[in-house]
Amino acid sequence: MNSSSAAVDAYWMPFTANRDYKKRPRVFVRAEGHYYHTADGRKLYDAFSGLWTSGLGHCHPKIVEAVQKQVATLDYSLGFQAGSDRVFELAEKLTALAPETFNRVFFTNSGSESVETALKM
Repeated sequence: MNSSSAAVDAYWMPFTANRDYKKRPRVFVRAEGHYYHTADGRKLYDAFSGLWTSGLGHCHPKIVEAVQKQVATLDYSLGFQAGSDRVFELAEKLTALAPETFNRVFFTNSGSESVETALKM
């Protein structure tokens, strides 16, 4: 990707001073282990672990293998009026690990969605 292209201008980035960013974009093109690699060839340590989602490192071979296997079997399943076998297995494992009073699981996609759902419940 050409970081000076119109593509950079098309994306409004969250929690970013967009005008300043667009003047000197910092674009990641790949990640490996605990490092990001930028479009201009730099290697940067990911001190946030992908914003706390990749503590074992980016592109970990065992995680990549597990994701590829799952996506090849079932890439997405609705959670409305139906569910995949894997979601029920995961819920059962989580409730087995949790204290006795936590005997149900409700999956969400983010922290803000979790808070909103908890308030509605």
